[in-house]
Parts: sequence; structure tokens; C-alpha cells
Amino acid sequence: MPNSAAQRAALFAATTVLLAAGCSDGGSGAAEPVTPTGSGLSALTSQKLSWAPCPAPSAAEGGGAAPSPLPGGTAWECSFLQAPLDWSAPEGETIELALIRAKARDASRRIGSLVFNFGGPGGSGVTGLPGFAKDYETLRSRYDLVSFDPRGVGRSDPVECATDKELDAYYALDFTPDDTAEERTLSDAQKRYATGCEQNSGPALPHVGTENAARDMDLMRQVLGDEKLHYFGISYGTELGGVYAHMFPKNVGRAVFDAVVDPKAGVEDGALGQAKGFQLALDNFAQDCVDRGDECTLPGTSVAEIEAGITDLLASLDKKPIPGIGDRQLTQTQATNGIAQALYSKEFWPYLEQGLDAADGGDGGLLLSLSDSMNGRGENGSYSNIQAANAAINCVDYKERYTLGQAKERLPQFREASPVFGDFMGWALASCANWPVPGLWDHPDVSAPGAAPILVVGNTGDPATPYAGARSMVDALGKGVGVELTYEGEGHGAYNSGSACVKQAVDAYLLDGKVPASGTVCKK
Repeated sequence: MPNSAAQRAALFAATTVLLAAGCSDGGSGAAEPVTPTGSGLSALTSQKLSWAPCPAPSAAEGGGAAPSPLPGGTAWECSFLQAPLDWSAPEGETIELALIRAKARDASRRIGSLVFNFGGPGGSGVTGLPGFAKDYETLRSRYDLVSFDPRGVGRSDPVECATDKELDAYYALDFTPDDTAEERTLSDAQKRYATGCEQNSGPALPHVGTENAARDMDLMRQVLGDEKLHYFGISYGTELGGVYAHMFPKNVGRAVFDAVVDPKAGVEDGALGQAKGFQLALDNFAQDCVDRGDECTLPGTSVAEIEAGITDLLASLDKKPIPGIGDRQLTQTQATNGIAQALYSKEFWPYLEQGLDAADGGDGGLLLSLSDSMNGRGENGSYSNIQAANAAINCVDYKERYTLGQAKERLPQFREASPVFGDFMGWALASCANWPVPGLWDHPDVSAPGAAPILVVGNTGDPATPYAGARSMVDALGKGVGVELTYEGEGHGAYNSGSACVKQAVDAYLLDGKVPASGTVCKK
């Protein structure tokens, strides 16, 4: 099992590509945008981007090396787009949004730009796109591949909430309190965190919501020179894409939503759905262990026995953490977080098995590495701002504010949904209780009458965005817009799952405009 620092570093590199982002800016080094001439929106829509070789990711984007050239030697290019800080006052102060692109291989057959959002909310597209680029090389035959750090994320005026040392202490807290003293400790910590976000993030904090990000994308479309927005949204990127389609239905080009957020679910229903989704993924992981018999290192000969071992481990960590990495220990919260991170992809199941086996023997290093990956912590101890941006965007979007007491009242239904993740996700309902900015909606409106067809891809084994969200999105987009494609598989998302069926259907639509029959099913 991976115990050395080098092995943990390799694991970290493999997992953080799912959730790469950042915590303090640290300087860009990329080309500055050409200052628009004129005033207001006309100046912003007429701005010319100055593309230059991409620098290494900022601390806010997760750090690391500058992206390597693509097959054939195509270099990544980066720039900044100027957008209004406050879209209700477009002639006022502007912010800079970081962009990245790789040009299409066949300029003579180029369709336009294909804009990606990899989810979160809070994921850096500037680091995410190069990390996944090999999976989209076919699409680069006719598209410039483009992504961006949404406002509040990475290099785009990032939300900042706490220092790295403060975040180490915060993420080590018990987020599933057992008594009033632990509840008070958690409440006080969440208040300090929210206050830190307000003090450190400046005037941009009220403006980081999804509707403003959708307006930014339409500005991006115009500046990139595209008549329509061709779009590939994954996870939260499907919610952003749905909001864009609602706000700008006539500007929708060829669009794909993969790993679909349920647009009809509010905070509580969404969290409950995730609890069920992660429990389903854990059930499937445990069943795989059972099927492999003696090859599986976890104790138990049934799903129930294996999961009982996991709940026993978490209960023991609640009482006494175990050694993790360096002088850091593995707590119950971090172990739960690490288990969830490993369920995002079937490829990580071996790491989860090894991590659970090691923790049962008193070594929490692997599960702590997985938890660090979820939280955006590098091995050097610095954090990206993915979780800060995630909190800021969610709390600005959704107006529901649960107190710890109200979250506590709802724990029974969460525990019924998931013996492993129920407490964790039930208490998380109170995450926005102390947020300094009011929320906007109960749930997003994604109705898009008149929009071009949007291919909506659902994965039956998806833990983070349960399969039911795809059908809900199709219904909410409206008749003639949403086209449902089902993948019967595991993991978060379908296009990068290795399914030739899914890839062929998506590629045929994006490259050739061929819309599959709604209800098409791709099997494992």
C-alpha cells in the first residue's frame, strides 16, 4: 500500500485533477488584456485578447508546472478577459477572468471555440483543461478548446477565507458534533471562516454567483468571435450551462451536460440526493470487494459486513484520530472526506481499499492524502481556493440558511439515506448559516425555450450528481431542448469513463451536429 511521500505525491497528482483550484493569487505572469476603448458593454464586447504562453498555475489555482504542449506540439495560450465586477453596473469597476485555449488542429474545418467548465463550483478551468486534454483531443480537430477560471476562482479575483495554517486546523475539526460543546466549537469555527471570507475577499464576494458567471460566458463568446456558445459542462458546469441556456437561449450552440446537477433540487434535497449517491457508490465498491473474495483485503464476506467495518473505523476515529502524514493526524471528518473522494472514480477504488486497510492498522496517510485532494491541499501545505470558492458560489446562489439546530433536526433522514455519509452531509446543511451575503434562489431556473438541442448525459452509478438529475434537467430545459443519454456505469461523469458508446455519441453531436435519439442507453 502507498506509504511513502513519493507514493502519496503520485496519488495526489492523480486525484487533484478532478478538483484543481487555488487560495491566494501569487501573481499571474500571463499576458495582460488589451484595455477596451469606449465605455460600458460596448467596450467590453469589443476588447481584444492578448494571448501568450501560459505560466505556471498560481497558488490559487493549485500550483504546479506550466502546462506541457499538446500532441503535435500545439502550445497552450493564456489571456485575461475583462468583465464587470457588478453586471448591474457594467460601466463600473471591472475584474479580470483568466482564460486558456488550445487552437483547433484543422483550421479549415474549425467550428469555433468549445468552452469547458469542469465543475465544483470552484474548479479552475485553466488548470483543469490541460489535465484532461488527452480526453478531448478528438474534439480539438474542429474546435479551439477553451476554459477559464470563473469569477472568484483561481486567478480570477479569487475568494480567500483563511491562511494555510488556519485551514489545516479547520479541516481537522469534527464536522459531525456529538454534544453541545462540539456543536458550539463547530459553530464558532464556521463563523470565523465566513468572517474571514468577507474580510479577505473584498468587493467581489457578492458577485461570484452562477448568473454572473453565465453573463461572463456570453461576454466570452462575443470576444472569442463566436455567434453561438459551444459548451461542455461537467458536474456544476451543467448547472452553469443550464442557467446560461435560460438567460441566453438563442445563443446556445452545440452543448453537452455531463454528470448532471438536478436543477429542481434545493439545498436539502440536493444534499440528501448526494448522500444516497455516495452510499450507492460505496455499496458498489463493497460489492466489488465481495466479488473478488480473498483478493479483497477488507474484512467481511458481504456488503453489510464490509460497510460495518467502515462505520466502526469512523466511529473509532471520532474518539481518537490516528497518525496521518507528518505531524498531522487522520480525523473522522478527514477519513469520511477521503472515502468520498475515492468514490468519484472506479479507478480510485484500489486506493480506497488500501487506505481503509491501512487505517484499520493505524496508518491514516492514504485516506488523509485523499482528503487533502478534495480540499485542494498540496504536499507543501498550501491550499488552492477550491473550497473557499465553492462555499462562496453556493451561498450566493442558494438563499436557504439552515442553522445547526435545523440541520440536527434533519439528521434522521440523512442517516437513513446513508449510514456512512448521512451525518456528514446532514450537518453540512448549515454551511451557509453565517454567510455575509444573501442567496438568490431556491433552485436555478434552466428553462430554455427556443434553445438548440442540449445533450444531457447521466451516469447510473454517479455518486456526486445522482442519475435522477439528468432526467430532471431534460424536463426542466423543456420540450425539444434536452436530449437524454444514459450511461450504465460507475464514477462521476460519463464522457471520460472509457465508454466508447458515450464518446461516439457526444463527438458525433459536437463535431457533426448529429443528435442521438433521446433515451439512448450506453452500457458498460
